[in-house]
Amino acid sequence: MSKVYLIGAGPGDPGLLTIKARDVLSKADVVVYDYLANKIFLKNCREDAEIIYVGKKGGDHTLPQAQINELLVQKALDGKIVARLKGGDPYIFGRGAEEAQELLEAGAEFEVIPGVTSAVAAPAYAGIPLTHRKYASSVSFITGHEDPDKPESAHNWHSLATGTSTLVFFMGVKNLPHISKMLIQHGMRPDMPVALVRWGTTCKHKSLVSTLQDIPDEAARQGFKPPSLIIVGEVVCLRDELNWFEKLPLLGKGVVVTRAREQASSLLAQLSDLGACCFEFPTIQINPLDDYLPLHDAISKLHQYNWVVFTSVNGVRFFWQELVKAGLDARALGNNKVAAIGPATAEALEQRGINADFVPERYVAESVVQGMLQLGVMGQKVLIPRAKVAREVLPQELMKAGADVEIVPVYETGLTQEDDSEIVSSLEKGEIHYITFTSSSTVENFFSLVAPEHIAKNLDKGIKLVCIGPVTDKTLQGFGFKSDIMPDDYTIPGVIQELIKDSEMIQE
Repeated sequence: MSKVYLIGAGPGDPGLLTIKARDVLSKADVVVYDYLANKIFLKNCREDAEIIYVGKKGGDHTLPQAQINELLVQKALDGKIVARLKGGDPYIFGRGAEEAQELLEAGAEFEVIPGVTSAVAAPAYAGIPLTHRKYASSVSFITGHEDPDKPESAHNWHSLATGTSTLVFFMGVKNLPHISKMLIQHGMRPDMPVALVRWGTTCKHKSLVSTLQDIPDEAARQGFKPPSLIIVGEVVCLRDELNWFEKLPLLGKGVVVTRAREQASSLLAQLSDLGACCFEFPTIQINPLDDYLPLHDAISKLHQYNWVVFTSVNGVRFFWQELVKAGLDARALGNNKVAAIGPATAEALEQRGINADFVPERYVAESVVQGMLQLGVMGQKVLIPRAKVAREVLPQELMKAGADVEIVPVYETGLTQEDDSEIVSSLEKGEIHYITFTSSSTVENFFSLVAPEHIAKNLDKGIKLVCIGPVTDKTLQGFGFKSDIMPDDYTIPGVIQELIKDSEMIQE
């Protein structure tokens, strides 16, 4: 049955979306979302869902509120399940009640799913508790969007100025001089601590603390604009002590992740947890093969191989899919020695019940060859399940060492059809600080999608190119660039640690 769900998307941090909201998004026919609702939430939607952006940015509405109401009513009457995704909480200065009334009047069913309001979350991330036994025992949420020229204010400024509440003003940055003036005129002391929090809980989070009389000038000097909250009260003095979020090492740093979408989730999650603004820009598609007969043949004669060498997590994944289809499991490799090119590949094997017999100290093909030579690979039969197109160093060097090498493709890579407009625009705005490359293919495909001149002309804006290892760096040099950052151990954790180290050096 049709229903409109008025969903609070929370203040911006994807982790603060409620479980119920996520579940509704996954079944909705239509999703209507606002400027303040994080687009990442749309990943929870069905692929065939109708996605409608209605704006509602301060002073710039893609669709006016009356038309949004009409849209919700029409979709409901068309028999659709509608998810109306609103920043924060629908009933806290979100006009959710007005939308609910319109739906009721039209005979449409609705349900409200509350969200974490920015009034609570943004100060908390900035280290400001709204209540504290020593400083405040009540809180007032106030709209700061009043017209300062209207004859009468809806606010009781005397009560606000002389009470002991913490005051939280929504949408008040443009009226900050008026708010400051009115509170002082009605009895609040000019040196009362005041904080501004902009884009609270997101990677663009920023805060400042001043006094009531100085905050308008300080906000203008630091360029604070909407969306920002104003917090007034003694609790603001705790900000320096309790401010945990702004200590994240990569907060505000724009990081482009070029890995295949299937592999990027872990890296994106780790970077986001460190505060980074992640640009997901997969340059590689990982695709199954049309013909797995050669792999099935190799699986049927696994007992004939001395070694099976896995060069990637994807190699393990696709090999295992066909192994299972053949009715086999880890026991099929019981008589083989197994090598993994690095710890991530070794972990993928371990998850499937195989402990790698060999993992090189340096995670490149050359080190695999050197290690296997020491283990006596000469004269032995080696199976390498890998991508259809890959570097030939490993099989060639093993063959030179006297091994009988058989390569069997288990997947293929392709160029994605990503739109480069967001990346190019963000480069121009100086919002990107790091571009990460985790393989030669990510480099080659990135520059097939983004012209090298876009990088060259923006390097003076502080962009740094990050390569996972020397092979990737060599490919990058072929495009006229060199890596600014490269870890010693050629791993994703190593890349992350180098990003943290570089960011900390810049801050110093």
